This record gives sequence, structure tokens and C-alpha cells, in this order.
Amino acid sequence: MFTSHLDTPVGLIEIIANEQAIISIDFLDEKNENKPSLENEISKKGQQQLQEYFYKDRQIFDLPLQVHGTEFQSRVWAALQDIPFAKTISYLQLAKNLGNPKCIRAAGTANGKNPIGIIIPCHRVIGSNGSLVGYAGGLWRKQWLLEHEQKNVQNVLF
Repeated sequence: MFTSHLDTPVGLIEIIANEQAIISIDFLDEKNENKPSLENEISKKGQQQLQEYFYKDRQIFDLPLQVHGTEFQSRVWAALQDIPFAKTISYLQLAKNLGNPKCIRAAGTANGKNPIGIIIPCHRVIGSNGSLVGYAGGLWRKQWLLEHEQKNVQNVLF
């Protein structure tokens, strides 16, 4: 496994990749100094593209991703990638996009287990009443990410 780290306005982010793809992006409360970063080209490319996102130069990520989950989770994570930059949908709309409005709770649970935050934009899913609910990285991060995208929707080059 290969690891890169990035200091961001929402805290330290850890990017984990194997030799083929990014497999995890997580928020860290603190870096484990005893665990040195061993980077590869993929983890460094993830670090670079996330930095561009935070510096208002990127809306769309172009990275190889590899997620491991159930078939349903994989469908949810794929559907999340269809949510455009600076747009939000409700959990109900996510369930409808999956073809079954009754799977709203299961879709919400899968959304919360997303292993590749920001790049698979689970932060763009909100409550039906417009409230910010459920974000593994903390609601303050979700709010920051959504506001960041709203402010920069016109300014980003790619």
C-alpha cells in the first residue's frame, strides 16, 4: 500500500493507493508520525488533484479508483459520481436514481460507507428538507465542502 498526505482547510487527508488505483481517502485527526508516507504515482496524483480542488482549480477528478463493497454499495458509489460539482441531491433522490425509492435507508447507509471521500462526492447528498445530515467526516466538513463548491463553480478550469 502507498500513502500520501495533504493538509487542507478541512484537516489532514490521507490518500491510500495500491499499484493500480486509489482505494481510500480519509480525514485524519492527526498524522501518525511513526508511519512514514510511502508514495507512488497514483497516491501522488490523488494528492495533486485534491490540492487543485482545494485551490479552486479542479471540479472533475481523473483518477483510477478501486472500491470494495457489496454490489449495492458499488451502485450507490457509482451514482454519487453522477452528482455534478456544486449540486446536491436528497437521499430520496439518490434512492430514486437507483431505481427504488424504498431503498432510501440502504442508500444512506452505503453513502456513509464510501471509502473515497470528496472524489466520490457523498458530501453532495443532503436531507429532503435541505438539511445537512450524515457525513462520516463531520457535518462541519460537509458544510465547508458544499460552500467551497458553491463559491467556485464558475472559477474552475477543469
